[in-house]
Amino acid sequence: MFSNIWTEYFGDYAEFCKQYEKDMRQYGKNKVMMAKPNPPVNTFPVSMILWATFEGFNLNLQKGYGYLLPIFTFGRYYEENGKYWIPLSIQVHHAVCDGFHTCRFINELQEVIQKLWR
Repeated sequence: MFSNIWTEYFGDYAEFCKQYEKDMRQYGKNKVMMAKPNPPVNTFPVSMILWATFEGFNLNLQKGYGYLLPIFTFGRYYEENGKYWIPLSIQVHHAVCDGFHTCRFINELQEVIQKLWR
């Protein structure tokens, strides 16, 4: 079952995680599509498939030609040779984003994550 739970943005990562955990306790067991109601405008989906590690992932949206938001999917992380890896799939509509933008996002995301773990 897939459920949509959103968490308000906080610039402070620790505060965001605290709020996310609160949302999960409050809405995580709701087995409906919109487990936490009233998502704010200008959001985008980030899915977690924590039980699987993958090298490729693709969503086929029925009549999805007009769906312009990016879709991010993370898989189960794993450790290899002393480094941690987490699969990430990004699906974008080429009308609003191309390989340059996607690559730039991935590089900047990697820099942010590396700074968090230093």
